[in-house]
Amino acid sequence: GFIADTASSPLIVSNLVNIVSADFFHLGFTEYASVMVPVDIAAIIATLVMLHLFFRKDIPPTYDLARLKEPALAIKDQATFRTGWIVLLLLLIGFFVLEPMGIPVSAIAAVGAVILFAVAKRGHAINTGKVLRGAPWQIVIFSLGMYLVVYGLRNAGLTEYLSGVLNFLADNGLWAATFGTGFLTAFLSSIMNNMPTVLV
Repeated sequence: GFIADTASSPLIVSNLVNIVSADFFHLGFTEYASVMVPVDIAAIIATLVMLHLFFRKDIPPTYDLARLKEPALAIKDQATFRTGWIVLLLLLIGFFVLEPMGIPVSAIAAVGAVILFAVAKRGHAINTGKVLRGAPWQIVIFSLGMYLVVYGLRNAGLTEYLSGVLNFLADNGLWAATFGTGFLTAFLSSIMNNMPTVLV
């Protein structure tokens, strides 16, 4: 989970915070990725080092491969599995090629989702209705709630205060702005989640 979140940070579509940030600063998919790749490499290395140091005593030096199930047994629908790889490749190409032409990333992702859903539904091996019902639709409600929270914080003066702090850090040089902004956002994210922190 940790490394998956970290490694996907150059992709705008990897989480809602990236989407909101890129949209606010009018960053395209390619531009966002080019800025975040060096940051991502550093974050992956730091995450791997910390995970190894923390869990090194729990990691066995060897394990019996015979105890593992065949990977093919985890695939319920071969057609959907193969289509998924094709869709992922086409999505990646589409994000880099079509997005600069003015086609929204959301539209590209939606087309890919519809194709994959249609293939899965046709195969009948996957309960697509159950997949839809089990989707985290509550994230939409959560996002709307966060907007309301942020508007309340803005009306209370927090946004203006934080703006002053960030301007102060920027006036004191690159290192002060970089570390100051990093520590400030990390602190706010730890007490009220990273989504409202970005919105504020």
